[in-house]
Amino acid sequence: MKTLGALLSELTYDDLDRWAGEKIRARGKAYIGRVDGLHRTAGDELAAWVSGTEDYATLVHLNEEGDHDWFCTCPYDGGPCKHAVAVILAAVRQVKGKREIPLLSEEDDLHLILFNDQEDDAVWGKDGEPESVRPEVGEKGGKREHSKVRKLLADKSREELVEMVVRLAANFPAVERTLLEAEQLRSGRIEPLVRALRREIGNLTDEQAWSSPWSDESDIPDYSHVRQQFALLQAAGHADALLELGDELWRRGSEQVEQSDDEGETGDTIADCLEIVLRALPASSLPKAAQLLWVIDRLLEDQFGLLQSGEKVLDDDRYGPDEWRQVAEALEGRTETVKKGSQAATFSALVGQTELQERLVVAYRRSGQAGKIVPLMEKNVDRLGNYAQLADLLVETGDLDRARHWCIHGFGRSVQDRTGTAAGLQERLRRIAETQQQHALVAAYRAEEFFRRPWLESYKELRRAAEKLACWPPVRSGALGYLENGRRPDVPAKKGEPLVWPLPAPEVRYPQEKTKSGPRDRFPNRPVLIDIAIFEKRFDEVVALYQALAKGSSGTMGVDETVARAVAKTHPEVALTIWRRLVDGLIAQVKPRAYAEAGGFLRMMYKVFKERQRLPEWEALLAELRRAHKAKRRLLEVLDSLAAGGRKIIDGIKEGEG
Repeated sequence: MKTLGALLSELTYDDLDRWAGEKIRARGKAYIGRVDGLHRTAGDELAAWVSGTEDYATLVHLNEEGDHDWFCTCPYDGGPCKHAVAVILAAVRQVKGKREIPLLSEEDDLHLILFNDQEDDAVWGKDGEPESVRPEVGEKGGKREHSKVRKLLADKSREELVEMVVRLAANFPAVERTLLEAEQLRSGRIEPLVRALRREIGNLTDEQAWSSPWSDESDIPDYSHVRQQFALLQAAGHADALLELGDELWRRGSEQVEQSDDEGETGDTIADCLEIVLRALPASSLPKAAQLLWVIDRLLEDQFGLLQSGEKVLDDDRYGPDEWRQVAEALEGRTETVKKGSQAATFSALVGQTELQERLVVAYRRSGQAGKIVPLMEKNVDRLGNYAQLADLLVETGDLDRARHWCIHGFGRSVQDRTGTAAGLQERLRRIAETQQQHALVAAYRAEEFFRRPWLESYKELRRAAEKLACWPPVRSGALGYLENGRRPDVPAKKGEPLVWPLPAPEVRYPQEKTKSGPRDRFPNRPVLIDIAIFEKRFDEVVALYQALAKGSSGTMGVDETVARAVAKTHPEVALTIWRRLVDGLIAQVKPRAYAEAGGFLRMMYKVFKERQRLPEWEALLAELRRAHKAKRRLLEVLDSLAAGGRKIIDGIKEGEG
């Protein structure tokens, strides 16, 4: 195992770029001067404070594979942060200057922040975060402050403690309220507490909830006391009172969330409170079937995810077939009532009826009445349009013929105005054909998918299906011809003309599209032709198609990078020309982010020059860019890092910088 010093000595900028990315590495380099109190731990991690908006505690563990672990108290959560990079670079400078990195004392504030006042070294988690770091890692108080308070109180007499608590209650109303509420819970006289909580819920739900992502300002109702009291009521066994309060919060909270203008914070806080209510529900005096219906009724109305744990209650083993049979009877009555009363089949009404039927299906399953499910769905499928769910159920029971019937029937009713449903049914017909090993029909559906949505993956699927029938060459010719001229080979060009196509017609087919502009505006489809040519390693054709595309009005945007990567070995000049054009375009944006992206393309160019032993041209390119853009400081930093490339970071540090 290499020592910390050896790992730091061998690091290159390429190593950091692979780990953190060029942009984060560049930002970290600018933060080297903000690193303070650099230390190493007993486990050879690097630890330091890095000043930013505030002082951040940062910990980095280097490993030989280059996939370093890190932890930082900054809010950035997109991967390794600039503070972690800065700590590494500062440590390299220490090694360059032949200065020892001191061992971090367990009494140091930095150690206490990073390791939660524990004696053992941090155990690194999956995301780079030490599992032993305390939740309030950004706060320098917490556990240590509580230990001080405990020590302060330990020597006080009973009278002194009582006097202190009385003074606290007098000065801080929240302390007085906490003490009185605790006594009410202890004595069982909870009516005043419940009345107070009901008033508090009313006041909180009347507030206007809003937040602004632009200014970081917000006004979110504080439900923390309600949540705390709900938890205490549950722990004390007052489930019925909690259920009444939860119902009040559910009703009023749903209205508040609907009218709120925030990023979901209000809904999340209300959901936290209602989760406690759901945990208390089984202990309430409601009969078990009524408990299930209490949850189902609210889930059917829950548009904002306030009852996120409701499904867990329904999955609880304490509710058996007898309770679910009662639930099924209740839902059957509601289904008939809704069906009789529904005049206008609006989208929202159909969604509600579909969800109600899905709950009834679950009730049938769990009550041992699965035989009622298919008749129920077949009775309502034309009204609700849930053909896919019916077909899946029939496939599950092994009735493939009826599943096929409903897929064909549903496709015909959906193809004009519900294309997503129609596509799903067509896919199910293909899967049924696969199950029954009808290979010709499977290939026909793969062809239909390709002609409707031509792209590389649908081409690959069509190839696999046609190869099973030993008819890939004519199918391939027809597919590529379609991309060239837009004429489908599975449909006669003129009425009565013989069809030369080796695949049968599928059971369902979309009507032929008729557009005002006609197929000439969409064909030849050169982007897809390019993808296929790359897949088939026909690189001369890739270049020819790309050059033809460049002459067109739509240009080559979106395929440049793909083509350059594909032909870099066979047509290096084409790849270099494309990358250079992309680099020039990005530099012209005069933005640091664009400079970093340009650096990525330049790095690809470097690999081509190196593989072809043309490094003098690479050096000339960098020199040209430096001359032409000498005023762009951030771009010059990117070019400097490219010049350093695989050179060790420590070798690039000038004397005196270490």
